[in-house]
Amino acid sequence: MRYPQGGGLSADRRAFREHIRMDAAAMFVAGQGNDVIAKQLRGSVRSVQRWRRAWEHQGPNGLRSTGPASRPALREALFAVLEQELAKGPAAHGWPDQTRTLARIKTLTGRRFHKSFTLSGIAKMLRRHGFSRQVPARRALERDEDKVTGWVKDTWPQAEALRRRSEPGSASRTRPDSH
Repeated sequence: MRYPQGGGLSADRRAFREHIRMDAAAMFVAGQGNDVIAKQLRGSVRSVQRWRRAWEHQGPNGLRSTGPASRPALREALFAVLEQELAKGPAAHGWPDQTRTLARIKTLTGRRFHKSFTLSGIAKMLRRHGFSRQVPARRALERDEDKVTGWVKDTWPQAEALRRRSEPGSASRTRPDSH
């Protein structure tokens, strides 16, 4: 099962789901059927069947949570080191500009930790730790809020209207037929 933001279940959520499986074990002991248990616990019959098999082979311990599905790509201590390296900026690592890209972070983790990640793996790891893409940490000093607000109110609607206007001969499918 895939989860949003590339992460797994939180510890609280794993405990909650383990509690549901333990409730199912009590119902197994009471002799209730899989379909009844699934309906009562608001789960699938297939999951209840899987839980029943685990319960029959291993008892209640077969229904306990085994922890996160996978180990983190970098341990917390190593990720803290990566954060320190990222805080130094790209120029400190030999790049000519201050652009931070996934490819550069991949190169940095390879150099620093001798680990190889895919670009999507790097993106997931960063998202899990609260990083987001294309969001500057602070506003530019040169930013003029009044000019930005004026542009959004005045210029942008005009540009949007020009873009949306249907020209003769365009391939727009929203134009009424001329039959």
